Order: sequence, then C-alpha cells, then structure tokens
Amino acid sequence: MKAVILAGGFGSRISEETHLRPKPMIEIGGKPILWHILKIYSHYGINDFVICCGYKGYLIKEYFANYFLHVSDVTFDMTSNRMEVHQHHAEPWKVTLVDTGENTMTGGRLKRVANYLTDEDAFCLTYGDGVGDIDITALIAFHRRQGTLATLTATYPPSRFGAFEICSDHRVASFKEKPRGDGEMINAGFFVLSPKVIDLLADDSTVWEREPLMVLAEQQQLSAYQHHGFWQPMDTLREKTFLEALWGEGKAPWKVWER
Repeated sequence: MKAVILAGGFGSRISEETHLRPKPMIEIGGKPILWHILKIYSHYGINDFVICCGYKGYLIKEYFANYFLHVSDVTFDMTSNRMEVHQHHAEPWKVTLVDTGENTMTGGRLKRVANYLTDEDAFCLTYGDGVGDIDITALIAFHRRQGTLATLTATYPPSRFGAFEICSDHRVASFKEKPRGDGEMINAGFFVLSPKVIDLLADDSTVWEREPLMVLAEQQQLSAYQHHGFWQPMDTLREKTFLEALWGEGKAPWKVWER
C-alpha cells in the first residue's frame, strides 16, 4: 500500500520557521517532521510514499536526493573527486516527489497525484505536519471491515492549557491537566481511501476537508477510526517546541519504531 503525504502548504501560522523552508522540513530532534511521519508508516510496513510538494518543494527534493549524506558517514577524496559512503543506514523507502503547485488546495494536490495511485485498491493519506501513535495496521483493517470509500482517524483535540474552577474566595477548587475540549472528536488525518474518492475532486481549488468529505459523509461512505492515544499537529512555534521537548526527553509517544 502507498501513503500520500500532503506537504505543499505555506505554513503561515509558523512563519518563524517556514520563511526558510516548507513546514514538513521543520526539524524535531534534528530530523524533519516529514521523516518522523514516514518512520511511523514504515514501522507498519508501508514504505512506498507519494509526497505532494508545493511551497519550497525543491528543499524536500534536495533532502531525499542527498539522504545518504544526512544519515551516513562519508569520505570525500578531493584529488579524484570521489565520494565514498560508509555505514549505509538508508531506509527501505521508495519516495515519489510530485510538484502539485504552490497555491493548490489539499484536494487539488491529491487529484494531481492520481496517476500514481491507479493500481491501488486503497491508499493512505495524511498531512505533513502531524504525528501520533496511531496503529496504522489496525486503521487499515478497520477500513476494510467498514467497506466504505474513506476512513479518517478521529481523535480528541490536544489542549494547550490546564483548566480549573475558581471558588468565590478566588481560590482554585479543582484543576484538570490538559482537558480534551468539549468532548467532541476531530479529524486527525491519517486517512485510508479508495482511489474512487478522486472522482469527487474537481480541480486545484478543491479543499479535501470540505465538499469531498461532506459528500462522502452524506453518502454513508465515510468511516471514523477512533484513536484515543497521542496525536499532535505542528501548526505553531509553541507546538513545535512541545514536540521537540518530548523528543529530547525520550518521551515521544509517536516514536513507535525501534531505530
């Protein structure tokens, strides 16, 4: 099975970082968050990726073009203009990088990579800026049991702050660390889709999260896999710092792989 990664947005809410590079290339623990996402899928046996590039997509291409340089020891022999790579640590990945346009919306990006999905009975889709400890194998099995055209991962939104109740004397009566919003689950991405959903995508202006998902829901063709574990998007510098701290402390829940 292939996994499609949406990696072309401007990332304007974290412009402190994205004025230099696309959001999927922002590093957590010295590795792009895109690398972390691919490692999650690879842990579950998915190693064939189609990455939808857009804003500063050439930096993503350069990263994978020079992947050996990033992960291996290298000797450069200047006299003979020769490079020798030592200790091959490359991943078992096949990565197809597609320029899907700088201003294309999420649905349009998916439509632009349709030719790479023609032989698939189902494929995964996720965003290039969120990580979690989602069991991809269980997600795919759930999708197949449901028999719908699309399955999304539903989870509770992460809370930034603790909540508390104040008494009339201005003392805190109770405190709850990281309450989960109003109890409603949200779309965390990590989809499993039939290629037939691409028929719902009109053009570059199509937003996947709007009309296509609404139509699928109306047609009873959209299932929700409930995830009660960790999930965290990286939309802001605060969230980037939070993920970086978890990784640095060795407490990153999304690190499901061994090495």
